Amino acid sequence: MVHLQFAFSLVLILASPVRPDVAVDGNLVLKDVQRTVDLTSSLVKFTNEMTLENTGKQNAEYFLFAIETSQVSHLASITARLTSDEDDILKIEPVKVAGAGEASFFKVQLRNPLAAGKTVKITVDTKFSHSLTPFPAEIRQSEKQLVKYSGNLYCYSPYQTLSQKTVVNLASSSVESYTKTKPVSKSDSSITYGPYEKKDPFSYGELALHYENNTPFLAVTKMIRTIEVSHWGNIAVEETYDMRHTGAKLKGPFSRYDYQRQPSPLSSVKSFKTVLPASAADVYYRDEIGNISTSNMKTMDDAVEVELRPRFPLFGGWKTHYVVGYNVPSYQYLWSDGGSNYMLKIPFVDHVYDNQVVDDLTVKIILPEGTEVSCCMFLSVTHFPIQEDKYSSTSMVKDIQLASFWPRFR
Repeated sequence: MVHLQFAFSLVLILASPVRPDVAVDGNLVLKDVQRTVDLTSSLVKFTNEMTLENTGKQNAEYFLFAIETSQVSHLASITARLTSDEDDILKIEPVKVAGAGEASFFKVQLRNPLAAGKTVKITVDTKFSHSLTPFPAEIRQSEKQLVKYSGNLYCYSPYQTLSQKTVVNLASSSVESYTKTKPVSKSDSSITYGPYEKKDPFSYGELALHYENNTPFLAVTKMIRTIEVSHWGNIAVEETYDMRHTGAKLKGPFSRYDYQRQPSPLSSVKSFKTVLPASAADVYYRDEIGNISTSNMKTMDDAVEVELRPRFPLFGGWKTHYVVGYNVPSYQYLWSDGGSNYMLKIPFVDHVYDNQVVDDLTVKIILPEGTEVSCCMFLSVTHFPIQEDKYSSTSMVKDIQLASFWPRFR
């Protein structure tokens, strides 16, 4: 009997088990915070470069990063690293903080204990999905898409912040309105707030922006990824998508004639690019009607790029359903210990499109008949419901949102 071990390069995370209560170290202060808010796509991306100072007498082994309650449900990913080295990823986990309100907290483990009187520069990256609201909610085919964003003008932290500045990058220079809390300056598609001095813990000030954003607001509402391992040296991958344009809904009729005359289709989605493994072969792209011929495939050194064009352009509120499949040789993903034991190590999901949002994901692993699964290992700290079907040797992972990279074994 063949023994197969699972070791997925997991790139999707959402809910993680919350650790026991920890306390806020009052001796830690944020000496300086430089925030960059990227609002150029359908995702909201924060880059928080923080200079942490230990004003106490004891070493500090970790610090806490907080997220407002109103934003937690939109959180798609969070990572922490040393500012001086992008590859030096720090361990991060959700925790409860006694007496600190309803905010969500993440414990960031420092690479080395922070000695008294010393500082360290840490960068925390966060991404939020479905945080931009189309306003107006409906637009005509030729109209531009305007969106609203509402957030916190200040760094939301359990520590005192001595100095902070926020730079907001927008998708265009067309801005209807924005918060004007001084000091503030606007230059083209960028707005700079601050510096603001000596802000108390959990400071809040409304940051509201209303601006033009015609980037595709695509979201994969449901995705089923099936990975079938064959006895004969092949792995077949098939992905079924339900995709929706979550931007401003189309008001009025659609004119194909006007659409073809318009050089730029504004916020509608005409096509998008999916990136498959470099060894992908026998690629197909179809829907309920059959094969969709309006697709282009380009083979590169490190990937296969497939341009997918739905049968009709996607406007706000419109959706599409399609299937993509391909084959890859098993020797690239199936490893043997020299005996009867094998390890399957394969990406959890492919690159569907730039700035992808996956709301609901199911991954099925179909193994050869008679396979005995000895263990499952996930390169992540998330808690997934795993179901094993003893008849079809299928493992299933459901309801996962968006991407993060926490490089450590559970």
